[in-house]
Amino acid sequence: VFEDGQAMLKKCIEGRWLQANAAVAFYPANTIDDDTIEVYTDDTRAQVLFTYNPGRQLGVKREGVFNKSLADYIAPKGVKQDYIGLFAVTAGIGVEKKESQFQAAHDDYSSIMFKAIADRMAEAFAECMHQRVRKDLWGYVADETLSNEELIAEKYQGIRPAPGYPACPEHTIKKAMFEVMNCGEIGMSLTENFAMMPAASVSGFYFSHPQSQYFNV
Repeated sequence: VFEDGQAMLKKCIEGRWLQANAAVAFYPANTIDDDTIEVYTDDTRAQVLFTYNPGRQLGVKREGVFNKSLADYIAPKGVKQDYIGLFAVTAGIGVEKKESQFQAAHDDYSSIMFKAIADRMAEAFAECMHQRVRKDLWGYVADETLSNEELIAEKYQGIRPAPGYPACPEHTIKKAMFEVMNCGEIGMSLTENFAMMPAASVSGFYFSHPQSQYFNV
């Protein structure tokens, strides 16, 4: 399967079967009411663009261990001016056309392999964009020098939690995110149940806090 995947990836590259697009945005943000993040239109912080409540752990912890929320990684309003990032990436532009060709040829195996590779490319693109954000677009660790192994092990500062995953299981915030980033312009959209189209896509938030980490809500 691995060798088949390599061969399919080579064909994807040589045949230019897929196109990858991305949108990123950075906005002023602060927390209010302990676990709600206010995202503002500009640095005056006078107008709220949207609010986001990512949830907080509710389980009983041992002494000295607190219930986490992603809101903990954004400074409280009135304490410090902080920021949050948003992103949406896809490697699925062109999937439907090629998939229909495989199906017309009754080649189910290639169709499945092709979609799986598109998914992996979307994840790789998300990793690539996160590195560029850290070093350039946001630039909060412009001097980062990590090996490929360290990148895979996520030794970098900051996280990119995606709605629907354990740290922020609520999907509906995607609607505000997609509107803010004008995701239609890069070929991405949401279904009525907030699934992303194309399927080979990733979206989420960028948190730069040095202590930010993933966890289950």
